[in-house]
Amino acid sequence: MSAPGVDISNDSNRSAPSAAVSNSANEPARSSGTHLSRGENYVNGENHVNSDRNSSHASHSGDASSANSECRLNSVKTSMTALAGGADWDFPRDRWDELRLTLVSGVGPLTRRALLSAFGTARAVLDATIDRLCEVPGVGPKLSSRIAAARDMIDVADEVRVCREHGLRILMESDGDYPERLRQIPDPPGALFAAGGLESRDALAVAIVGTRHATQYGLLMAEKLAGGLAQAGYTVVSGLARGIDAAAHRGAMAAGGRTIAVLGSGFLNLYPPEHAELARQVRGCGAVLSEAPPRMAAQAGMFPQRNRVITGLCLGTIVVEAAEQSGALVSATHAMEQGREVFAVPGRVDSRMSRGCHRLIRDGATLVESVDDVLAQLGPLADVAKLADGREVRHAAELQLNEVERGVLELIGDGPTLIDVVARQSGLPTARVLATLTILEMRRLVRRLGGSSVCRV
Repeated sequence: MSAPGVDISNDSNRSAPSAAVSNSANEPARSSGTHLSRGENYVNGENHVNSDRNSSHASHSGDASSANSECRLNSVKTSMTALAGGADWDFPRDRWDELRLTLVSGVGPLTRRALLSAFGTARAVLDATIDRLCEVPGVGPKLSSRIAAARDMIDVADEVRVCREHGLRILMESDGDYPERLRQIPDPPGALFAAGGLESRDALAVAIVGTRHATQYGLLMAEKLAGGLAQAGYTVVSGLARGIDAAAHRGAMAAGGRTIAVLGSGFLNLYPPEHAELARQVRGCGAVLSEAPPRMAAQAGMFPQRNRVITGLCLGTIVVEAAEQSGALVSATHAMEQGREVFAVPGRVDSRMSRGCHRLIRDGATLVESVDDVLAQLGPLADVAKLADGREVRHAAELQLNEVERGVLELIGDGPTLIDVVARQSGLPTARVLATLTILEMRRLVRRLGGSSVCRV
């Protein structure tokens, strides 16, 4: 029997969405269930990133008017190398202990890494005695008891069954198709529950976050920036919340681009519940991810921690409208701690929703008036990203190049390359090559080596 709640699967026989119980229009309710699940880890157990700060902020979100998506919902059925929900998907039994350890209440990313460092494997952790477990820093008697009882208390087979029924894939941190940029943060999720498809080009991603209570100006800027990034070849990542988040997802889809939503709840208790259709659209144009098991209800403490996943997937984060206590500022802090770029859109000086962005700009965030400001700031990529057409991108600025500029750039190597050779191989007049090289140099993609040669930066 299927779990209750909102289901974003593509099953035509799915039941109608039901609203999650909440204490107010904007705050998710605490779960009253006793199921041991990943979402409890940050509420009852380890809270590894400034718990006082995180708990004081609400999640970023807001309601936006619908934009027309150019992605078809049935595109999720196409071949996806990284994520492909469906009946033929399998989660091997030899991975069950790895997932079970991730689902133990109180075992957050840092504690899980400490346990694996001490014992080597998840199976060894679960086989360990309480006394041995207590020897691991940060693991006390209560948590040791929960770990020791995990095989009796956590039904991994049932979690896998639910995922199969709803077309969800489970990605473990050790998997080859786990997002590499997310793996690089200090506290990556041990498991991701995923619907839709992740692709190699999603390594070129930018987050757009902001307030739930967005103004028309904020919604317009979020959609405009998301559309510009999508047209440039970037994947837009956000949190599927009301306000700026929703506008960002819709702006990316309206431009025919890719978008990824990161939930603060399980798939079957999607929050906010009125965004179930938006989640299905995002699934068809990218992916929907959550580190919470599918039946986990929304809890207030999960949303600030969800934000670290949003920023961890991305090269940079843009904040569009945020009050002084906005959850979007938590996202900006995560991005800075992860070594990612932070951008902020200025607003009216007398608007409460501009104060957070103005503070970020004063603290050194890049001021954003258009998508060009973002593309100009993003520097060389740590790893080469491959686009849908097979092109390899080493620098974000390459996405702004026209066909002639790309052709000239591809003829320049990492070592000295003679300008005459570039002109001969490109078939362009020397004057045109020189003008193009000037543009590439201004965009910091090449540099001159004397008067007759250039090289890639």
